[in-house]
Amino acid sequence: MKRLLCTTNFFFCMLITNAQTEGPVYKTIADQFEQLYNTQQGDSIFAMFSVEMQKALPIDKTNAFLSGLYRQAGKIKQREFTKYQSTFASYKTHFEKALFAVNISVDEHHKINGFLVKAFVDEPLPQIDRNQTKLQLPFTGVWTVLWGGDTKEQNYHVVSTVQKNAFDIEITDEQGHSYKTDGQTNEDYYAFGKPLTAPCDGTVVLVVDGIKDNKPGVMNPAYSPGNSVIIKTEKNEYLFFAHFKQHSIQVKQDQKIKQGQLLGLCGNSGNSSKPHLHFHIQNTEDINKATGVKCYFDQIQVNGQLKADYSPVKNDKISSPAL
Repeated sequence: MKRLLCTTNFFFCMLITNAQTEGPVYKTIADQFEQLYNTQQGDSIFAMFSVEMQKALPIDKTNAFLSGLYRQAGKIKQREFTKYQSTFASYKTHFEKALFAVNISVDEHHKINGFLVKAFVDEPLPQIDRNQTKLQLPFTGVWTVLWGGDTKEQNYHVVSTVQKNAFDIEITDEQGHSYKTDGQTNEDYYAFGKPLTAPCDGTVVLVVDGIKDNKPGVMNPAYSPGNSVIIKTEKNEYLFFAHFKQHSIQVKQDQKIKQGQLLGLCGNSGNSSKPHLHFHIQNTEDINKATGVKCYFDQIQVNGQLKADYSPVKNDKISSPAL
C-alpha cells in the first residue's frame, strides 16, 4: 500500500493559506471527490484535476491508483477537516478498512492541483504551562473568587484535566452573600446580567448561545458550559467563558476582537446552580481533548492590594486597578 500511495506525491504550490477553518471551495471539492470516489467514477475525478495535474497523473494512472485504493481501503465512511498544511487542506479520513490523511490542493480555478494520501498520524497537542498573553480581568467592579487555586480545598476543578486551573467568580456583598434577598431568582444575584469583556485581543473560535438560564439551584448538565465563548489568542491560548445569560452574547465565531470588547452578560446557563462566571484557559479549542493552562492576570487589585502577574485563589476579592 505504501508503494502505491507514494506515486501520488505531487505538490503544486498554487495556493497558500494560514486559515484553519475549512473554506467553502475546499468543502465543495472534497465532498464531490468523496461522492465520486465512493461510486468509483475515476474519470469524473480526473476531470476535476488541473491541466498540470492531469499531465502529472494521466487518466490511466489516476484510475489505477483510485481502483487500488478502493480495493485495499474500501469506501470513505467519514471525513473531517483537520488543518491546512503547506498548499493542502488535510482531512482525517475513515475508510472502511483503514484510516488515512487525504490531502487536497485546489488552484484559483477550483481545480485539484495536488493530491496526496498517506497514513494519518495525530499530532501531539501543545504543552502550555501558563499564559504568555497579558490578560486583564473580564469584568468591572469587585468580584469574589468562589473557586480558584491549586488544591481541592481551594478549587474543586483540579481533578479535571481541562478545568484544573479554572475559576468560578461571582459578586458578593459585605456579608458574603451573592444575592440581595432570598436567592430564588437569577435577577436577585449581583452578578446576573453584568457585562463580561475580552481580557485581550484575539479571535472568537466558538460561540454557543440560546440555552435557557436555570432556576437557581437547578442545573442543566446536558451542555455543561451553557452559553459560552472561546477566544484564541495570538499565542494559541484558548480562553473559555461559560454560563452566559441566554441571548446576551455579542460576538460571532471567527470575529476579531479587541481587549475590553463586550462579549455578553453573566448568566446561569448550563451546569450552573447560580449566576457566576466560569473562566479557564486550555491548550486547544476542543474541550474534550484539551489540557488546562495556569492563568495569570497582568495587573489586578487583590483584597485591596495591587498585584502583578497574579493567579487568584479562593476567597480573593479581585478588581482591575484604578485608572
